[in-house]
Amino acid sequence: MNTEQFKEKMRNKAYIEANSETHMHMHDMAQRARRITADMNNTYRTPEDLRNIFSELIGKRVDDSFGLFPPFYADYGQNITVGKNVFINSGCCFQDQGGIEIGDNVLIGQQVVIATLNHDLNVQKRANMLPASVKIGNGVWIGAHATILAGVTIGDGAVIAAGAVVTKDVPANTVVGGVPAKILKTVKE
Repeated sequence: MNTEQFKEKMRNKAYIEANSETHMHMHDMAQRARRITADMNNTYRTPEDLRNIFSELIGKRVDDSFGLFPPFYADYGQNITVGKNVFINSGCCFQDQGGIEIGDNVLIGQQVVIATLNHDLNVQKRANMLPASVKIGNGVWIGAHATILAGVTIGDGAVIAAGAVVTKDVPANTVVGGVPAKILKTVKE
């Protein structure tokens, strides 16, 4: 299985059985991602170096406006897409097998977790997984220690409060917070 075949399966929300070809591909790619992020995280890197290493991780060139404060961790790497003027603060963990799309002008706070996989609830099938992508619109601000779960879409201009656990879609121009996250107010444009 190659990366494009894998990403197509993830777009189609294919059920991932433990020890299947798809699962083994995920393990192989996790080793690649660990190698690249270890290189990124182990010493001081200039902003240009970080853009180059992050581009290698995701398999496509990021814009010169992209910013990152390491450490950064990814489980797959090549199923992340970032727009222009994106900043990712330190300690973020992206479980990106199911796909993570980040729009333009997005701020991601420290230690944010974005997860795109769920395990099967059936105990006998618990090692099997269900992917669902996360989509983050333009102009979104995600506060420190927030968690965004599989299948969530965050609308343009939304704000995710620090520590929130986002389990459902977030409408554009709203502030959500809490566990699970609920709408707190509307953002004026």
